[in-house]
Parts: sequence; C-alpha cells; structure tokens
Amino acid sequence: MGGYIRTFVLLAALTAIFGAAGYAIGGRIGALFALLAAAAMNLYAWWGSAGAVLRMHNAQPISEQDAPRLYAMVGQLAQRAGIPMPKLYVIHEDQPNAFATGRGPADAAVAVNSGLIDVMTEQQVAGVVAHELAHIKHRDTLVMSIAATLSGAIGMLAQFGGMFSMRGQNGERRSNPLAAIAVMILGPIAAAIVQMAISRAREYEADREGAVIAGDPEWLASGLERLEAFSQRAVNEGAGAHPATSHMFIVNPLSGGGLRGLFTTHPPTQERVARLRAMRPGGGIALDAPAALSPWWVQPPAVMPRSRNPWRR
Repeated sequence: MGGYIRTFVLLAALTAIFGAAGYAIGGRIGALFALLAAAAMNLYAWWGSAGAVLRMHNAQPISEQDAPRLYAMVGQLAQRAGIPMPKLYVIHEDQPNAFATGRGPADAAVAVNSGLIDVMTEQQVAGVVAHELAHIKHRDTLVMSIAATLSGAIGMLAQFGGMFSMRGQNGERRSNPLAAIAVMILGPIAAAIVQMAISRAREYEADREGAVIAGDPEWLASGLERLEAFSQRAVNEGAGAHPATSHMFIVNPLSGGGLRGLFTTHPPTQERVARLRAMRPGGGIALDAPAALSPWWVQPPAVMPRSRNPWRR
C-alpha cells in the first residue's frame, strides 16, 4: 500500500508543477493546456513508464535459451522471495549495473548491463539480482518507473518554458518573460526533487531484504563495492542520455561530483556495505542458509569469464 501512496503523491506533484508552470507561462489558457497534458502524462506514466524506461536503455529481452544459468539463478531467487519470475533484459553497457521496473510483481522486469556478468562473480551477481527482486517484492518498481518518466517530463517542461520566454503568440514578445525564465530555472530542480522523493530508505531496505533473499549479505556487499569501483571507470551512455532514470539503478550510473552528490537518491555505498556486513552471523540478524542455486554454484569461479555470453552454458 505504501508504494501506491507514494505513486499518488508523485502523480499529484507532477500535475501541480505542470499546472503552475502553464499558468506562469500562458495564464489561464496555459494552465488549462498544462493540466490536460499532465492528465495524459499521468496515464502514460502509470501504464507505459516501465516499457518506456526499457526502451530508453535499448534493453533486449533474454530467454531461458539465451542464458540458462542466469535464468535459473533469477528463478530460484524469485522463488525464495515469494514472487513470480520477472522478465529478464540485457543492456549492452560496459559499466556493470542493474535495475528493476514494472507496475508490480506480476509484470516486473529486471535489466542487467552486460558489464555486470563480465566482471562480477556469480555470488555478486546473485546479490545484485536479489536486491532488485526486493524492490519488486516491495512494489518499489512502479514508483521508480513513474519517477523516471516524470522527471524527464519536467526537464522537457523547462525547455518549454525557455522557448516561451523568447516568443509568445504570433511571434510577439511575451509580457511576462520572467515567469517563463523562472520555470526554465526551477524545472531541473523540480526534476531532481522528484527523484529525491524516491527515498534513500528504499535502497537500504532493498539491501536488507536482498541479503535475506540471497541468504548471505556478503554477496551484495562485495558486489556493491565492485559496482561502485567500475561505475567510476566506465561510462553508462544510456544513463547519460537519460539522467532522469539514474535513480533506478542499484548504484548511481553517472560519474562526477558536485550537485550530483547533493541530489542523488542513492545512499553512500560505504554505508550500505557497512550495514550489510553488520548482518553477518553475530550481527543480530537471523538469515536463512545461502541460496543453493544449482550444481555449478558449489565452486563458483573467482571472476566471471569474459565472453559475449558467459551464462550460455
């Protein structure tokens, strides 16, 4: 229920922002058109945001025949989480990363970057997948998908305001260009606030639940450390082209400092790792036995072999 409440708040916030901006730019007529646009965007965000995010990153579906080992891993972790098997997608990016999307467990999807299965151990991959399944279980995925769509829409609104600050109807100069300029400046800030509305507490809870699903918090802890290291070395072109989706990934896919750290919804990786390692035996958290996924799991390789499809065997 909490996910649906947050979704409603996000949709209401988008409507208010569009209406206020429309009024500032075009008075009552502008507000009317903005509210109509907001209503259409709300419907699109609810029904189509998940697919839109996958298309933004050119995610390709994975079948059981394509990657039987990965498919078996996700299926057994999903069973431990008590949710249906999600659809699987791969994104051809060198940077290791992953995200989940969908309106709920019944139609959820998990997308992994190809770099994830190139440079991480199978235990680390399982820890990352378990984290994403925790998001699905808690119905965070709908909120994340909608926030990505709406943040991008607010960014477009800023450009819309900038255009109207230059010319009005019939090419005439607008009488109140300051209002449109204010929209152009405040639009990106509003987009950042929408992303921050996806609470950092959600990531901590997904870490905790993911560790419970996998049965060993070290799998995710070491995976996060490796993800953080590689995210600073490799560029995520899809996230760079669509920064409004950056909050969906398990670690921030955008490199750089400054305002990025101020507005990011991701908690510090070091703090996430510390919390996970406090869950190990003696840390006060009762865990089930680690997932025994299949025979090849008994002696996993130190590092996944580098190949075009290391899971196809």
